[in-house]
Amino acid sequence: MSDEEWERFLRDAEAGAGSAPVEPSARARETERRLRDGAGQPEGWRTYTPASPRPRRRTGWYAAGLVAAVALLAVALFPQRIAGWFDGDGGQDAPPLAAETGRPQEAPGAEPALRATQAEPFRGSPAARWADGAAGITVPAAKATGWMDAAQVAQALGRSRDFLAAAGLDPRVLSGARPTRAITLLNPHQKDVKEYLRTALSAGTPTPETDPLLLFSRFRPEQARLVGDVVKTRGRLTYREGKRGAVEVTADVTFVYPVTPAASDGDGEVIRTIVRRQIVMSWDDPDKVVTEPGTMSLVSYALDMTNGGCDAPTGYFVPPFGTAAADDAGSTDASRRVDPYDRTAPLDSNGGTGTAGDGCATATRS
Repeated sequence: MSDEEWERFLRDAEAGAGSAPVEPSARARETERRLRDGAGQPEGWRTYTPASPRPRRRTGWYAAGLVAAVALLAVALFPQRIAGWFDGDGGQDAPPLAAETGRPQEAPGAEPALRATQAEPFRGSPAARWADGAAGITVPAAKATGWMDAAQVAQALGRSRDFLAAAGLDPRVLSGARPTRAITLLNPHQKDVKEYLRTALSAGTPTPETDPLLLFSRFRPEQARLVGDVVKTRGRLTYREGKRGAVEVTADVTFVYPVTPAASDGDGEVIRTIVRRQIVMSWDDPDKVVTEPGTMSLVSYALDMTNGGCDAPTGYFVPPFGTAAADDAGSTDASRRVDPYDRTAPLDSNGGTGTAGDGCATATRS
């Protein structure tokens, strides 16, 4: 290129005219690259391309949701019946029931007609799903009541449950020993209870009014023994302010004792003695009532039992071992039929049912 041509080229380039090359912008270079590579037009920074729509199949989900809703409603309305549908072995492997926090609205549903065995003493019984021992006794939350603050109420509730355990679950007491621990929780200055204990636990023959079974669970060791070491329970404690500002605790608990003849060699008959107790305990203000620290007074106590004996009281439960137990559970009055697992109604405060002298009822199951 001559000097004249070079100078003309520079002038045209400065003026932006002629054939002088122009440096492409970055976006132009990117466009050129995309076109060359077959990538198509670039997407603008304000543009949006919606994804291709996908078909949705909701019918199956709606149907499943409807079935689940119906199932939940059925469980809420008929929990015992629903549980029975899946409880083919009489409840042995069924999940435990939730704690009882209020009076039940209906009795437990029917269980398969299966006899108890040494290996499965609660087979065929609603108690198979109950808690073991004191764990089945629900204790409510404590709040200040009467003369006690919340911490004192909690202590009173704990000691109330301790009394039930000492009177109805202690293995020594169940074998006929003196209920020493339970007695230490009773107000020693309550004269009528003191006299009851003296007479009930003496060597003499008790009367219906002095029967130790009204408060304590006992089997004659030469006649019956517990199968295994588990007693099933279900019940609860409630409380309120009582007389003179006392904290009045009411216990309503059912105990299920699987027992076999004392001479059984491990394959003998198993009978369940079912005992429901309703005990009202008063934790009194020591400034208003003569009492001792850590003890309570008894206001009332009632008992209902099945397979515990229906003759004159002996001071011990008497399971009706033999064929008679399978026929009528030792009852004497077929016109009175009771379900020992039905906890929907309170016990008669005059002594409950099933005690000697009032015509024992016929148990519908055990």
